[in-house]
Amino acid sequence: MAVQNVTATRMTMLGLKDQTKVAQRGHKLLKDKQDGLMQEFLTIVKKAKTLRIEVEAAIKNANTSFLEAQAMLPKEVIENVFSVPAQKLSLKVKTKNVMSVKIPIFELESKGNALNYGLMQTRGELDLAIAEFAKVFMLLLELAEIEKSAENLALEIEKTRRRVNALEYRLIPDLQETLKFVQMKLGEAERSAIVQVMAIKNMIEAQEAAKQAKRAA
Repeated sequence: MAVQNVTATRMTMLGLKDQTKVAQRGHKLLKDKQDGLMQEFLTIVKKAKTLRIEVEAAIKNANTSFLEAQAMLPKEVIENVFSVPAQKLSLKVKTKNVMSVKIPIFELESKGNALNYGLMQTRGELDLAIAEFAKVFMLLLELAEIEKSAENLALEIEKTRRRVNALEYRLIPDLQETLKFVQMKLGEAERSAIVQVMAIKNMIEAQEAAKQAKRAA
């Protein structure tokens, strides 16, 4: 805590009181925001953990299906299937605002069909493997969206925490300490003025008493 360099006047005291109220109100709003962000962050982290388990299981299933397809089909057939791209994907990124935090929204646009190849030359195991990998891709996209959201929320939580701490442990205590200092100085000045007024009053009364005594003599 540090006392600010101010002039001890009533105007300064009123200004400090207003600044303290504004700082305290701002601290409460930021604290509420921090709590809300933390709640949202924990929800997203929990969702990401669940989705990551699902992704790992989907990758395992896709790999198993592809190994089965490789075992059933000649290498040349599989290479021929994947030699020409049959599907084109494009990603669009939008954002939504959650408590001043930009949360990404990934939208996938698809043109063509990944299964657009000679079905007579292949087997159902390959179709299943491609479908499984398509599912993995969508899950990975969803996971990336969630983890990026968690990253943005974490950054905002840290920024908000620093602002809360700056208000709680620095600005508000400094304002309160300065306000006490100004009030103390004003109190001392008021008491000094009262003493001076009393001294002048006593001096005047003594002069009047001396004049009355002189007249009486």
